[in-house]
Amino acid sequence: MGIRLPPSPAAARAWVRGQLAAQAERRALWAPVAIGCGAAIYFSLPREPIALLAWAVLIAAGLLLALRSRLVLPPLARVVLVLGACALLGFALAKLRTEAVRAPVAPDGRGVQVVQAYVLDVASPGQGGPRLLLAPISVSGLAPADTPIRARITLRPDTPIPAPGQVIRLKGMLNPPPPPASPGAYDFARDAFFEGVGGVGFALTAPEVLADPGAAPWPLRLQMQVNAWRWALALRIVEVLGPEEGGLAAAMVSGHETFIRKAQVDALRAAGLAHIISISGLHMAIVGGFAFAAARLFVAAWPWLALRVSGKKVAALFGLAAVLAYLALSGAPSPAERAAITAICAFAAILFDRQAISLRTLAIAAIAILALQPEAVTEPGFQMSFAATTALVALAELWPRPIREINTPWPIRFVQGTGQWLLASLAASFVAGLATGPFAMQHFNRVSTFGLVANLVVAPISSFLMMPALAVGAVLAPLGLGEAPLAAAGFGIELMNRVATTAASLPGAQLVVASAPVWALPAAFLGLLWVCLWRGPLRWFGLPLALAVTLAPRPPSPDAWISADGATLAVRAQKAAILLRPDVKRFGAEIWARRRGLTVGETPEIDLARRDGGYDCDRWSCLPRPGAPSVAAVWTRRASTIDKKLPAFCASAEVIVIRGEVAPDACPGRLVLGEADFRKGGSAELYRTAAGWRVVWAQPLRGDRPWTRGVSDSDG
Repeated sequence: MGIRLPPSPAAARAWVRGQLAAQAERRALWAPVAIGCGAAIYFSLPREPIALLAWAVLIAAGLLLALRSRLVLPPLARVVLVLGACALLGFALAKLRTEAVRAPVAPDGRGVQVVQAYVLDVASPGQGGPRLLLAPISVSGLAPADTPIRARITLRPDTPIPAPGQVIRLKGMLNPPPPPASPGAYDFARDAFFEGVGGVGFALTAPEVLADPGAAPWPLRLQMQVNAWRWALALRIVEVLGPEEGGLAAAMVSGHETFIRKAQVDALRAAGLAHIISISGLHMAIVGGFAFAAARLFVAAWPWLALRVSGKKVAALFGLAAVLAYLALSGAPSPAERAAITAICAFAAILFDRQAISLRTLAIAAIAILALQPEAVTEPGFQMSFAATTALVALAELWPRPIREINTPWPIRFVQGTGQWLLASLAASFVAGLATGPFAMQHFNRVSTFGLVANLVVAPISSFLMMPALAVGAVLAPLGLGEAPLAAAGFGIELMNRVATTAASLPGAQLVVASAPVWALPAAFLGLLWVCLWRGPLRWFGLPLALAVTLAPRPPSPDAWISADGATLAVRAQKAAILLRPDVKRFGAEIWARRRGLTVGETPEIDLARRDGGYDCDRWSCLPRPGAPSVAAVWTRRASTIDKKLPAFCASAEVIVIRGEVAPDACPGRLVLGEADFRKGGSAELYRTAAGWRVVWAQPLRGDRPWTRGVSDSDG
């Protein structure tokens, strides 16, 4: 037996050159990646660059492209110049988009205000109750130039919800969009900035419906008319199916999640099925694919028409129309817009005799999305959908296509087709789960143990029953003929709920995973793209990067967390988070706990029992008992109460959190945090070290950007 010698250096170089040459047709696929990296660099800056920089960067991108076309360069150098130009383009697009969407932001701390506004839409409910998206006409105390163009208001529970298009007046608290729940957490204020939402808050009175004070601008009127029709359709669906199935059906058709019970959402989330609620790529693919298949079948069944037109192209036009109609019906949220752009590119490829499902089509869609919404690179929805779609298309390229035998009896063909479909579904669900796993762990800190199985069971129900029946029911409902298809959809939703409830009730159905360091997610994204876009064995060099979120060591957990307004805090006890005010700012406390791999009680009552074991609390304060983390808090802003409690707190705790104003030297030798600190720094994490307590604030990590100015925590 001979000894196999390693290849010579010349042979190794030739092999590497061959691998690089094999990427000739794949180089263009890296253009959207470079554009996204440029946009990501812009959003990671600590300070906002001047507007002139965008034009300077565009000129630099043009110069790089000119160098590429004028100079005789090696292929690798030409690729580097093009990708560099794309990165500069992404940076410039992000800056220009920021300047284009700048709008007034409500000032903080203005107290009770009277808001008169158009009801633009019924937003998804928050922790505090139903919410409205308003187009303010006037806000007391604010000049027209300082009035936000959009505001999101949480109504009191059990308040009648006005329909889109109505003019209302209410008293409430309106503040800037909320900052991150904890240092380094997702910044919802950035989303609000790009959506034009300059104020959030809650209503103190029920909305009073007024007469229309005058004609609104026609784009606003059109948007309200569409939303009013969507809201009426959602009410009709809930009326036909009832709140249990109707709430989910209304969300999947119109985007209105108002009627979904929290228990349903929790079960779907634990089962890995929560993505079905949000109108995104899955829904667009099913609706567009159903319309495409139905139209193609119709053309094929009409011989006269089939001989005169291209059935595939006619079907693509019908699919395109269905996607655009569904986009309008859904209210055109950002995820639906991105999914629609991807579907439009696929149908356009068919119309131009190109392959619809390919990485090149996906790259064109990604470039279009980033050109219109460069902020998408920061959003979990885009990251997850783009990663999953890229992985699935790459899988489709590698999937073997068996030769179809002409004379095979149909029972055998049926069995073979069923087996191939099950295998393809299993592979697709597995690959999509692997691709989206790092983002789910980093952003949502949840792993659904039985998500793969649940999605496999629900996929045929959703694709062949729920979504087609909902599409037909939505079309026929305004005519009073939608009961039968809606009932079929309701049956599918009931089956899905059973699957979700069963999966969620199994032991260990949902695991809490702490967030990895900041660098891990970009590394995982680039590693995943390398595995999917590179052709040949060198693609597996990206696998270690793709696993960065899973393998990266987690930073040490903080010992305490304080909300952005000092209204509540939580402390760490082993792997659990003890909430000192379980019924206040619970959403923010849960986000912090999950990011750090900590668990909270399933109900506020459980959290109260945990708290009372280590802290002596009343309505306005908490004082640590021996053995508990040495953190105390006073929740009131009343100076007399603060002065009365402070001496005992200074004597019993190392850290004192005061929601109101307090003198810097109020407790010598103690760490005292007051209202001025929270106004400047936002939420905070506390670490106990040998040298004392270290505080990490959220605001410095956000930087000085247009969406970070003003600290508030009022959005329910």
